[in-house]
Amino acid sequence: MISKNNRLIGAILLVSGTTIGAGMLALPITTGLAGFVPALLVMTAIWLFMILTAFYLLEVNLRMKGESNFISMAHVTLGRPGEALAWVTYLLLLYTLTSAYMVGSSQILSGFLEPLIPFTVPSWCWPVAIFLIFGTIVYSGTESVDFLNRVLMIALILLYISVVGFGIVHIDPPKLAYFDWDYLLPSISVVVTTFGYHIIIPTLSTYLEHDTKRLKQAIVIGSLIPFLIYVFWQLLVMGVMPVKGDLSLFEAAKQGQQITTFLVHILNSPWIGIAVRGFAFCAIVTSLLGVSLSLADFLSDGLKIKKTHFGKLCLILLTFVPPLLFTLFYPKGFLIAINYAGIFVVILLVFLPALMAWFERYGPETERSLIKSEYMVKGGKFGVIATLVLSLVLLGIEVFL
Repeated sequence: MISKNNRLIGAILLVSGTTIGAGMLALPITTGLAGFVPALLVMTAIWLFMILTAFYLLEVNLRMKGESNFISMAHVTLGRPGEALAWVTYLLLLYTLTSAYMVGSSQILSGFLEPLIPFTVPSWCWPVAIFLIFGTIVYSGTESVDFLNRVLMIALILLYISVVGFGIVHIDPPKLAYFDWDYLLPSISVVVTTFGYHIIIPTLSTYLEHDTKRLKQAIVIGSLIPFLIYVFWQLLVMGVMPVKGDLSLFEAAKQGQQITTFLVHILNSPWIGIAVRGFAFCAIVTSLLGVSLSLADFLSDGLKIKKTHFGKLCLILLTFVPPLLFTLFYPKGFLIAINYAGIFVVILLVFLPALMAWFERYGPETERSLIKSEYMVKGGKFGVIATLVLSLVLLGIEVFL
């Protein structure tokens, strides 16, 4: 039997692992244009706000009968229209993230191998290679993905420590004093995306046997760890890279490139360069593995495709071909895809949890099939309405900025 404390630790790590991903590679580019202090403020505000929406989702989940997922929760509280909105938004989010990670991994693969190849390789070869490699891995099944993901996560942690440890001596404090509030609102999209761990809450609820106190601890502590990791990453990048110039944050944003490409040239150290590229590779690949596997399972369940050899081949094509086409047409579309993902994150993980909580609390009793629960997020109707209004404001920012 696993003790309750061990389960809590496991739940905390699941939240952290779900949160940390390739989105952090885009964070310094978007928030860096506003400056370190504005970036820290918006990150703190979004982190706290996402905890609130996670608590609303937890409240709804604790009133569900048996095991439930996000889609079934939307169906019980919002009916078929809510279920359809959740289904479509979730699908678009997974496709958008897979597209972003395929673009990013293609950039890294070409950066690693092009200097070693004595002839020019067509640019379309790299996305196709990513498709073949990761399509094969996902086709092999969850066990193969899990094994590779564990190895890469260990490497990711070690490389992150190395990059921050070696790079921190290169920080130039005056660079951290820069700020431009005009760039703050456009950065929100990426920040929201990097704190999207809510999908795992129904799984945690079952894992922790619906223990409200431990579930809240897992959410708060599990999201605090990525928050601190992001802060140190921002501190390093913004303290090293100039805002304007050839190898700057502005140039990275303009080209739609990952920040690590520029960081390697600025630090100008072969060892740090290897660590930075390795860190970026692990961050993107672990994210690509997790999201693409989730997408394949989601399509299998939603389209009722059995996992026979032919069925799995169909799932791989459905999972990877649309993102592959995006990667071929937008080879520098990493930031584009991440920004679009922010729209779906706001709808799915901010707006819908608050809306489900409203109907779970105040909807007609005859339309709800819920069990009793003592847990309710404080704030009453005002709190839910304020959250809904803020989510619509965030959605407006995502769409129009």
